[in-house]
Amino acid sequence: MIPAVSYILSLLSLKLLDKERRSHISDWNFDEALGLFAGLNILPKKSAASDYSYRLVNNQHNLLLSGWVKNVYPILCPDGSSVFSLDFHAIPHRGEKLALEKQYVPSMGKAHSSVLTFFARSIDHPMLCYADADIINKEKTKMPIKFIEYWKTITGVEPQWLYFDSKLTTYQTLDELNKQGINFITIRTKGSTMVADILSRPHSDWHSAIIDTPQRRHNKINYLDDKVELTDYEGSCRQISVTGLGRAAPTLFLTNNQKISGREVVMRYTKRNYIENDLGINVNFFHMDCLANEVRLNVNLDIVLTVIANGCYRWLSNNLKGFEKMEPKFVYRKIVETGGRISFSGNNILIRFDRRSHNPIIAQANLDKTPVRIPWLEGKKLLFEFA
Repeated sequence: MIPAVSYILSLLSLKLLDKERRSHISDWNFDEALGLFAGLNILPKKSAASDYSYRLVNNQHNLLLSGWVKNVYPILCPDGSSVFSLDFHAIPHRGEKLALEKQYVPSMGKAHSSVLTFFARSIDHPMLCYADADIINKEKTKMPIKFIEYWKTITGVEPQWLYFDSKLTTYQTLDELNKQGINFITIRTKGSTMVADILSRPHSDWHSAIIDTPQRRHNKINYLDDKVELTDYEGSCRQISVTGLGRAAPTLFLTNNQKISGREVVMRYTKRNYIENDLGINVNFFHMDCLANEVRLNVNLDIVLTVIANGCYRWLSNNLKGFEKMEPKFVYRKIVETGGRISFSGNNILIRFDRRSHNPIIAQANLDKTPVRIPWLEGKKLLFEFA
């Protein structure tokens, strides 16, 4: 029997090597190096790899994700920041009609049969901290509450801040966040009457500020700071109405925090773009839009593996001098996609890299100098050698 960890590592290897589908595991049928990575002689056949994903039930995907985040978060986020950006991503199904709910897909410009996925990313560090693909429409407005419960379970503390757009949840959920003491910033959907009322306000009501965000084209803003009443929201909510962000109509920010300035509200929310960039990277390199299956639980495994693979590349880039901000695709092409030979010496695994211009960067990182032994390879230690 193939151990569960070997199955997971076999599927993870496809994500790490820029392969789109599980069937592409056949490209490596006789590669002994990848077999060694998974603790096997060679990788399992595609039928075995696919069959394993059907056996994951009873919350096993979430247990894997929780274990990964709990151990990796202190490494990639050493300061323990608990500020997160939340977002949905719809993975479209392009085959025959199935019992999948329709979601709006921006790339198609319309609603389409899709699997809805949800992600949470640390704002201050490039790490995806949560993912879920087992979502139906009636559950999606409660995803911020579900993430808070998840984060409190694995860390013992609640998030300090949540940033998300107007389509992610409802005012009722905003009320729940406010009652739990979770700070949030989101965008409010606006109508023509609301916009006209805002633009008719006298000049004396407006405040001016400079948004010193690097490379931003529009950095001088004017804003109103008001308290507004929202449906299903107890009490008043703070609304920052901003002009000068490059749009014809003002942008309306909602927050329950009364202490920070209107300028800081805008500055904080611009960091939400990081999660959109990360999701774009995942679609591009980890082939997240290649729907793994029409069964949401199987897609959930694929999404969890995407989070793990993303974290692996973020860890590697953080350890390579000058590569800290490089995307996984660049790191793969310059560093990971390097030939070599593997040999064994006692309790050590010796990796001899072929000659390549970027090898000095790997050598400088001293990744093999920390005595980390690989548990699924009988505790053997990796050593590097360069031609």
